Amino acid sequence: MALYAYKVIDADGKTAKGLQDAANLIDLEMRLKRGGLDLISAREEANTSSFGATRIKRVALITFFFNLEQLTRAGVPLLECLADLRDTMEEATFREIIANMVESIESGKKLSQAMAEHPNAFDKITVNLTKAGEDSGRLVDVFKHLTESLKWQDEMASQTKTMMIYPAFVGTIVLAITFFLMIYLVPQLVGFIKGMGQEIPIQTRILMATSGFFVAYWYALLLAPFVLFGGYKLALIVNPKLQYHVDNFKLHVWPTGPILRKIILARFANTFAMMYSSGITIMDC
Repeated sequence: MALYAYKVIDADGKTAKGLQDAANLIDLEMRLKRGGLDLISAREEANTSSFGATRIKRVALITFFFNLEQLTRAGVPLLECLADLRDTMEEATFREIIANMVESIESGKKLSQAMAEHPNAFDKITVNLTKAGEDSGRLVDVFKHLTESLKWQDEMASQTKTMMIYPAFVGTIVLAITFFLMIYLVPQLVGFIKGMGQEIPIQTRILMATSGFFVAYWYALLLAPFVLFGGYKLALIVNPKLQYHVDNFKLHVWPTGPILRKIILARFANTFAMMYSSGITIMDC
């Protein structure tokens, strides 16, 4: 399917714009017609896959699965649930994804198959859990587990960001002060120190040499982090096995290594428990 940017008009005469997957313009017009919209104009988005450029935020997924769990638990048919969520979803990209899922299910696909068409919104674990729920008839429990898991992940990410704010702020201030001392203050003291006519201690000579390096190559010092990061990404592309050594280093470096191992184990245990309780066998997990 291709992705089309369209402009439509509804029964009240109001115009709207959006994105929609369709096989061709005729298919697009029929899909919009079923939603009570008349197509005005449309154009195919060049080199764009199905909403692949935008990653759906975790908060939107939490809202989606929570509402889906509540509606299905109340006995509302799945298609009606998705249609209601499509109409009330504020995020445009996710709204279009849900609309495309409705079309896929109406064409005979299962919910898990419709989710699998949008990897930027639903990862493999979510798709497999949904498939297990469909096979076991426990979709409501799966939606509940997914909601709780996403909330836990969101809380973990929020706490991690909060913990990193202070170190990042202090590190930025330290770097700024270091550059100020090396580039501005120390060079002004060099002439005074040399004019004293005394032997300069080794520590002072090292400080002066360091300041001279900062003054001469300050642009290289500012560009170095970006160059190193780009080189690291390029090295991973050339040699994917390098990622194993990088991850191994992350797990063993102190003091972040032990903390990272505990976070990974907690995520693994949470995901494994959720998959196993949804009816997926241990080997498939």
